[in-house]
Amino acid sequence: MDVSKMTVSINKAINTQEVAVKEKHARTCILGTHHEKGAQTFWSVVNRLPLSSNAVLCWKFCHVFHKLLRDGHPNVLKDSLRYKNELSDMSRMWGHLSEGYGQLCSIYLKLLRTKMEYHTKNPRFPGNLQMSDRQLDEAGESDVNNFFQLTVEMFDYLECELNLFQTVFNSLDMSRSVSVTTAGQCRLAPLIQVILDCSHLYDYTVKLLFKLHSCLPADTLQGHRDRFMEQFTKLKDLFYRSSNLQYFKRLIQIPQLPENPPNFLRASALSEHISPVVVIPAEASSPDSEPVLEKDDLMDMDASQQNLFDNKFDDIFGSSFSSDPFNFNSQNGVNKDEKDHLIEQLYRELSGLKAQLENLKTESQRAVLQLKGRISELEAELAEQQHLRQQAADDSEFLRAELDELKKKREDTEKAQRSLTEIERKAQANEQRYSKLKEKYSELVQSHADLLRKNAEVTKQVSVARQAQVDLEREKKELEDSFQRLSEQAQRKTQEQTEVLENLKQELATSKQELHIVQGSLETSAQSEEKWATQIAELEKERDSLLNTMAHREEELSVLQKQLEDTQLKLSSTQESMGQLAKDQRKMLLLQSRKAAEQVVQEALRQLEEPTLISCAGSADHLLSTVKSVSSCIEQLEKSCSQYLACPEDVSGLLHSVTLLAHLTSDTIVHGSTTCLRAPPEPADSLTEACKQYGRETLIYLASVGEDGALENADSTALRGCLSEITAIGEELLPRGLDIKQEELGDLVDKEMAATSAAIETATARIEEMLSKSRAGDTGVKLEVNERILGSCTSLMQAIQVLIVASKDLQREIVESGRGTASPKEFYAKNSRWTEGLISASKAVGWGATVMVDAADLVVQGRGKFEELMVCSHEIAASTAQLVAASKVKADKDSPNLAQLQQASRGVNQATAAVVASTVSGKSQIEETDNMDFSSMTLTQIKRQEMDSQVRVLELENELQKERQKLGELRKKHYELAGVAEGWEEGTEASPPAVQEAVTEKE
Repeated sequence: MDVSKMTVSINKAINTQEVAVKEKHARTCILGTHHEKGAQTFWSVVNRLPLSSNAVLCWKFCHVFHKLLRDGHPNVLKDSLRYKNELSDMSRMWGHLSEGYGQLCSIYLKLLRTKMEYHTKNPRFPGNLQMSDRQLDEAGESDVNNFFQLTVEMFDYLECELNLFQTVFNSLDMSRSVSVTTAGQCRLAPLIQVILDCSHLYDYTVKLLFKLHSCLPADTLQGHRDRFMEQFTKLKDLFYRSSNLQYFKRLIQIPQLPENPPNFLRASALSEHISPVVVIPAEASSPDSEPVLEKDDLMDMDASQQNLFDNKFDDIFGSSFSSDPFNFNSQNGVNKDEKDHLIEQLYRELSGLKAQLENLKTESQRAVLQLKGRISELEAELAEQQHLRQQAADDSEFLRAELDELKKKREDTEKAQRSLTEIERKAQANEQRYSKLKEKYSELVQSHADLLRKNAEVTKQVSVARQAQVDLEREKKELEDSFQRLSEQAQRKTQEQTEVLENLKQELATSKQELHIVQGSLETSAQSEEKWATQIAELEKERDSLLNTMAHREEELSVLQKQLEDTQLKLSSTQESMGQLAKDQRKMLLLQSRKAAEQVVQEALRQLEEPTLISCAGSADHLLSTVKSVSSCIEQLEKSCSQYLACPEDVSGLLHSVTLLAHLTSDTIVHGSTTCLRAPPEPADSLTEACKQYGRETLIYLASVGEDGALENADSTALRGCLSEITAIGEELLPRGLDIKQEELGDLVDKEMAATSAAIETATARIEEMLSKSRAGDTGVKLEVNERILGSCTSLMQAIQVLIVASKDLQREIVESGRGTASPKEFYAKNSRWTEGLISASKAVGWGATVMVDAADLVVQGRGKFEELMVCSHEIAASTAQLVAASKVKADKDSPNLAQLQQASRGVNQATAAVVASTVSGKSQIEETDNMDFSSMTLTQIKRQEMDSQVRVLELENELQKERQKLGELRKKHYELAGVAEGWEEGTEASPPAVQEAVTEKE
């Protein structure tokens, strides 16, 4: 292709007009890259364009460049890498504009940079992302770590595609028909390339996630599932919105995603997945061209119409008119007017036939367009049916494999049914035991309910007694008030009577004086003698009445005084009886509370004697917190005792403290028993004995609380001593990881890595020593087997040494890039979870190397098992995988040290496989030399041996099943203890159990 023609096409495709890029210009650019096997001409032309000053020009450049990366020559990517930094600068520059094409150009340029980086890092993926399932598996190199990283990179890639998709839709006014305008088509045209990319990325992401879920636990992939759900929702909505736009309907057939996302936790759901297929119709390859009819088709149509017209004319006028239809002179008997009439009629029919001809042309064009559209739909359906046929074939293979697996499972099930009777018998025994425990529990609940009911009744009685005491006090107060009123009234009346008596005495004295005067005046006035005598008699009568009244008042006063004394006696007797009643009730309530508390403590001690009642394992830190609560409760109980001795009426505080002490004591004993389940034997026995002693001391202390004279002498020293002993044992059982200070983590990481390196060097030296001894003392097959096994072990140790060095370099890089102005120790302390993961991984590697060397030594000496050596090698592979995972958590994905670490990890896996292979080969060689000789055995002996072998096979199968169950329980227990000891938590960085389990499943 001519360079000038390609230059012209590039300039026509990338211009400042706000219209969509014409397909013929873009196709010319694509063919030009294939012709010159690169993109030199494209970039030479683009570099002269003002992409940084015109947003529409930059947008159309991104569109054309995207099409070149997808459909152009593979060297387009290589020729474009040198301009990657310029694209990044241009993206940042356009990102400062918030309106128009500014943000669109910025996001599109970022997507193109991400696409270039992805295909550079993964060269197996072509630009158009079209790959088969076999090629997708080859891209991951059958390594779960590669598949894990590849899925993350696909998520990032798809995130950029969806971001551009969403931004273009947000920039359009969907309330108008923007897809039919040139400006709207200019923005929507690049989304065709985005839809093609998204369909492939979604399909590959689903398949990779199913593959990862078959190798790794579900908890490890929770982040992947959350991110997939978010992108699935966005992509489904964008595909639906795009399919409703008129612009896309004639250019591309957009697939619709399923209603619900795939269930990755169910492996068979992969067969239900249908890969989305994007179909571009043949007539839509050029969006700027309109469908037209071919010239030959029009000529054929005109000829057919003309023939139709001639036949109709002959039918009307006869065949003679067909040769010369307008020669009317040859027809006799027809005048001129009739000829004119015929001519006009023919003209009218000719006009009608022309109109019919035009209608037929229009209908034929419409029919051609409809047929071409139907052809496109049928081609799309054909492609989908081909895809479904391929998927059905894959499903058939998958179902066939599942059928084989089900057959194997059926055989295993038949074997497992043999032990079903024993399991049912044990289940029945357990059910009977459970029924007994349930009955005991019901009895305890009933007794506890009775005690609570009695407690409520006693509380009610105390409340009634208190109310009666309050009523008596109120009556006493009322009587005292009435007595005070009566006393005041009597005193007031006495005073009034005294005043009246004084007045009477004064009047009497006055009367006497008057009498003397009268008597004196009698002598002078005899006439008034009768009058004065009458007055004297009246005064004497009045005096007598006053004396009687005073005597009556004195009697009333004596009666009131007597009533007051009786009331005081009655009140004092009532107070004494109420005080005795309240005291008896308080003693009864305290006694019943003490008995209930003793029953709670005794029940806890009984559970301690029956470990089957304990259904779960506890932790030492929980036990210590409970002991701390018990100490506080004892102090509160002593204060309550002092308050009760000072004020016997207030017993509520003492009752609350006694009840709380009983329940906390029960919790302490139960927690101590559960803590013993995961503690070593010796500390567990000490802790159990300490809990028993504490329970007995609590019962003694509660007994002293309920007695009258012993409450003052109650001593809690023995209780505190038992609690101190329990605290000391619990602190010894605390996880080691909790004792490490944050500032010591950095030094501990270096120490553990150094110790691991030393352990590997020691193991290598021991292997060399064993190899020398074997060469000196062994010969033949045994020497060959020993040399092969020890040689593979040496290679494994060397690979581990390389891995440790790479891990140190990567850790140093992580610390230097992440600590800022802080010191390395501060960085390790800040990221304590990550640091503890490194420490745990280093310990696991060193321990695995030591154990493997010991196993190899026993195998070489003939006293070990080949299976133990294979298990040790698998354990080392899991430990190194744990170390790799812990190291790469905070690493940069583009770090060369990370790539070196991953390469070293693959070397360790290969060396582990070599150890396993050499061990298996050596075992087979050794076993071939020990074949049995059946030549001298009789038929009966062979039959006997056959029966013994069958019995042994059944025993070994039963033992194998039991050992597998035991292995599962041991792994579960190991992960629980390791999580407590090392501080692992769910969702934290570099969880070693998840990595180790993933590596074990992979192997």
